[in-house]
Amino acid sequence: MAKQNIQKWTVLKEEDISPSPWFPLTKQTVKLPAGLVMDDYYFAPLGDVVQVLALTPQHEVVLTRQYKHGIGDILIELPGGMRQPGKSLIDSAIAEMEEETGIKTTAEQLISLGKIAINPTKLKQVTYGYLLFDAGFNSVQKPDPAEVIEVITVPAPKVLQMVKDGEIWATDSVCFILKAALLYPDIFEL
Repeated sequence: MAKQNIQKWTVLKEEDISPSPWFPLTKQTVKLPAGLVMDDYYFAPLGDVVQVLALTPQHEVVLTRQYKHGIGDILIELPGGMRQPGKSLIDSAIAEMEEETGIKTTAEQLISLGKIAINPTKLKQVTYGYLLFDAGFNSVQKPDPAEVIEVITVPAPKVLQMVKDGEIWATDSVCFILKAALLYPDIFEL
């Protein structure tokens, strides 16, 4: 196979056509490296997301169960949310953990699991994952007005089985659970 000379596209024009502040939408005119001009390239610059895989001292994974209107279903996921205005990624992860689960933590306790992009063709959104050991329920939940969140804890090996069985199927949660399992196989009993 010959190595391809892959180049970025050139943005010639950009227009914000967002229907509301809750869902940003951009229309671009772009020029591809071969010269083709597309005047109707749409994507959603949704912004960054943070998620935390929190493990209790007993190696139970802290999960959230809540309704997600975009998909119209109740999902089990890792706690997290959008990067909060004026906050760093770490500070947003700390805030989301306390808001969604009642677990208060510090920046020093969070270990990066890296980043993932979900549908990078149509979404400008990167999810940053963090790992937290020895998580304790040391605060109270403070969910947003539109959120009803059930917090559950599940032994780490069973969480892998839940991924395998399709009980946990949100892409970002699946990715960070699998990455943590690869990095810490003794906890997940791989």
